[in-house]
Amino acid sequence: MEVDLSPKLCKKPKLALEKNGFALPRYSDSAKVAYVLQGNGVAGIVLPEKEEKVVALKKGDAIALPFGVVTWWYNKEDTELVVLFMGDTSTAHKTGEFTDFFLTGSNGIFTGFSSEFVSRAWNVDDKTVKTLVGNQSAKGIVKLDGSFKMPEPKKENREGFVYNCEEAPLDVDIKDGGKVVVLNTKNLPLVAEVGLGADLVRLDGNAMCSPGFSCDSALQVTYIVSGSGRVQVVGVDGRRVLETTVKGRFFVVSKICDPDGMSWFSIITTPNPIFTHLAGRTSVWKALSPQVLEASFKVSPDVEQLFRSKRMNEEIFFPPPK
Repeated sequence: MEVDLSPKLCKKPKLALEKNGFALPRYSDSAKVAYVLQGNGVAGIVLPEKEEKVVALKKGDAIALPFGVVTWWYNKEDTELVVLFMGDTSTAHKTGEFTDFFLTGSNGIFTGFSSEFVSRAWNVDDKTVKTLVGNQSAKGIVKLDGSFKMPEPKKENREGFVYNCEEAPLDVDIKDGGKVVVLNTKNLPLVAEVGLGADLVRLDGNAMCSPGFSCDSALQVTYIVSGSGRVQVVGVDGRRVLETTVKGRFFVVSKICDPDGMSWFSIITTPNPIFTHLAGRTSVWKALSPQVLEASFKVSPDVEQLFRSKRMNEEIFFPPPK
């Protein structure tokens, strides 16, 4: 399930590789964040005019992929490797979608050039051009022989490229409520080039996430990683839109999960997002004076005091009622 707050944010592409599956080298028309939903694998990352970085991947890894980066992906394990891609496609070839340009394969970019152009670009003869361009007849993904040796990842290559959200220090940890890990320029500086921040939220069973919105005009797209729950989105004029796409900004979102809990991974179109909450200890209500609340709600001081006494000392996640 996905809740998308903008048609400009790509909302659903996933890469799934079975054992020995190899996703051919490609680059995209948009910057994005990759998140490993399942399995273990290996990725090759080549930034413009930089050397290849081969990194090991595991569940919970987030990878910042700036515009112009070339990547390949490989799975040598029995468990399927599933990678989610999310990013801002406002300037993409086709708004709302990633367009990948493959370096090889039946749809590789060099299949569109004449043999003369390719031979001069690579400084090889026509026969070699036909071999290089024509031998790989697969499109996008191939299955390699089990004995084929792919490059081995280096532990140090993860530094600055990969951040595991499931093992990272928690930014928020509320007993019986939930946990949050925020991906930003402090723990993964490369997101500054991507222009996107992200977070992984894990809500405990029957807990509720405080209503809130981005206060820096950022757009957000959320992917439900596991579990289930109810999501309410409220927009202009107090109108509620439930589990659907909403076109616009400054919408207020709240979630209540089912007994099994719920986790979601979100990207935000700013590398260091700031949110305003409408309930809990950090909410705007606590900052406003009693008189302002009385006038705003048109209530008596007793009702205002009752309102202020509830939830005002709690964090952004609320455990289920006892």
